[in-house]
Amino acid sequence: MTGNANLYAHFQQHFPADLNTQLLTDVDGCGVTYLQADEASARIANTLLQLGAGRGDRITVQVEKSVENLYLYLACLRAGLVYHPLNTAYTAPELAYFLGNAEPTIVICASDALTTIESVLPANGIKALLTLDADGGGTLMQQAEGASEQANVAQCKGAEMAALLYSSGTTGRPKGIVLSHDNLRKNAKTLVQTWGFSASDRLLHMLPIYHVHGLFVGLGCVLMCGASMVWHSRFSDKAAIAAMQDCTVMMGVPTYYTRLLANPGFGSECCSNMRLFVSGSAPLLSETFVEFKSRSGHTILERYGMTETGMNTSNPLNGERRAGTVGPPLPGVAVRVVDDSGGNLADGETGNLQVKGPNVFPGYWRMPEKTVEDFTDDGFFNTGDKATIDPDGYVSIVGRAKDMIITGGLNVYPKEIELVIDDMAGINESAVIGVADADFGEAVVAVIIGNGDPPTVDEVISHCKKQLANFKVPKRVEVIESLPRNAMGKVQKNLLRERFSTA
Repeated sequence: MTGNANLYAHFQQHFPADLNTQLLTDVDGCGVTYLQADEASARIANTLLQLGAGRGDRITVQVEKSVENLYLYLACLRAGLVYHPLNTAYTAPELAYFLGNAEPTIVICASDALTTIESVLPANGIKALLTLDADGGGTLMQQAEGASEQANVAQCKGAEMAALLYSSGTTGRPKGIVLSHDNLRKNAKTLVQTWGFSASDRLLHMLPIYHVHGLFVGLGCVLMCGASMVWHSRFSDKAAIAAMQDCTVMMGVPTYYTRLLANPGFGSECCSNMRLFVSGSAPLLSETFVEFKSRSGHTILERYGMTETGMNTSNPLNGERRAGTVGPPLPGVAVRVVDDSGGNLADGETGNLQVKGPNVFPGYWRMPEKTVEDFTDDGFFNTGDKATIDPDGYVSIVGRAKDMIITGGLNVYPKEIELVIDDMAGINESAVIGVADADFGEAVVAVIIGNGDPPTVDEVISHCKKQLANFKVPKRVEVIESLPRNAMGKVQKNLLRERFSTA
């Protein structure tokens, strides 16, 4: 075991003895070896350091998924820099907040986003603005081309920050989530053991790599055991079916599985080489679980995690995988369900889910008061989810205390959208809810109360598109005279969800 807690050092320990072993194959069938990835990440690491980035500095990345993006992530780890990925759908107002709050030293974006990024860059602190495009072109790789293929792996302590991700909050103000080298390393190691990963596995990787699922779960499992991947920039049911014959594991959000089931060509023959299908990032409907097993002969393994914690629970690899549950806690992770006063609840009772373990983040970026608020005195993190735990230890997520919407596996916080809508002239008040959607799990619906000369539905949607990433934009806007409230004046969103459940 290396004395260096740097995550990349631990990945290197699990690289194949022959570095010419294939790490991935892209959609065009081009292969990349472990040696090529190691050398490319070294060149980028050297380039970032030469540009003035120092240990612990944030590197903000808003680019499309590509092999070069993978190299960039690995480069940040090995150089002791902090990888700060952003969804490519974010708009200028959203980017302005992230850049101002994260205070990066270097920003890397797609060439066609350069003008937008330049318009919101902080006045001070940025030492370089580089580009990286989906085809691997751009100034980052141009500058890295002449850099050395040898780079030391920075000595890091386990508690040092490896990545900074953001999760919007109930106040509408995004929170920076600090993830340490130990958080990522220990969670990846646990998942490799729990899910039976080995060097002979080949992961079908169709997830984005700007959030936990594709970035830390998928890549972590592969790199922590010397496995390989089939690398696609995005999900396609047809491409997934074609790729499965050469893969052993697939990770996806529930939408991936509903789209596979909607394809008449999907069945057990496609899955003859597969050993495991994993679902997460959003609740998997029991009917999807049942139909998938009937059609494919495989039982989907559903697990539960968060940006703040990585993975917490998982249905077993060997054992009963229960529909509607996310399984028992992972080894080393403690979970409990408590009432609003913090008292432990009995098996089967619904309450607030709390978790504790080496996977749980140390706190929010520059928000100590919020960190204190979300952790208990004995070190448990309040997830904000409502759950039950059965006598066998299986956890079921039954609701979300914070009204969060999960659409296509992406988190949407209503307050953030409500603030944008309420800022419009002619809007007295708004309430944003999630309603069931067969494809995305949930769809965003805005309910508005006009004032004087209210904007039209199209104007509301157009305004949101200018301010918010496209996955946050309401799919439908409903206009009503007043919002239902309880005796304390709080909007009863449960009644709105019932009323507009077929929206």
